[in-house]
Amino acid sequence: MRAKGASGLACLLLAVLLTGCRGQAGTPVGDARPTAAGGYGTGFLAVGSCSSFGTTGVTEVPCASERAAARVVARYDGAAADGPLCPATTDFVLHIGTQGYACMRELEPPHPGDPGGGGGPRTIPGDCVYASGTGQVRETACDGSGAHRPQYRITEAAATRAQCPASTVLYVQLGGTKPVGCARRV
Repeated sequence: MRAKGASGLACLLLAVLLTGCRGQAGTPVGDARPTAAGGYGTGFLAVGSCSSFGTTGVTEVPCASERAAARVVARYDGAAADGPLCPATTDFVLHIGTQGYACMRELEPPHPGDPGGGGGPRTIPGDCVYASGTGQVRETACDGSGAHRPQYRITEAAATRAQCPASTVLYVQLGGTKPVGCARRV
């Protein structure tokens, strides 16, 4: 399952440092199951291994294969909602059956997890958002290529709202050690 269309999953709440979406932002957006042969490497979709995308799901393939589409950049046991956050520029997250989750980076651009890319499981400085409902925002591509026009850009992450610059007009919960996204209008 290709997860590029999942870029709108990064839900954020606006106005007053809104309730967090760590669960939604960190929610895996794909499914992977080991093949009958057991996959490649020492563990199915271990860090550094690659996967393909197909009509029947994701399978592990050698990274040099022409079928390779994404690389595992981090791998954790347990549920994503309870585990560590994926690296900031992760493009998408895969459930690994009951074994945990894998943070994936596509081998070729575009990378929706890059700042301003319009997707990925995390919202980070450099990303843009639009108002998606009362008190909510969603991530969109900063270059305007997404389905929604960007309205705000997150300029930096801070530990508290007081540490945001005076130009901040929106506070977005990011999670992590600097959970406050300081955003300005675009």
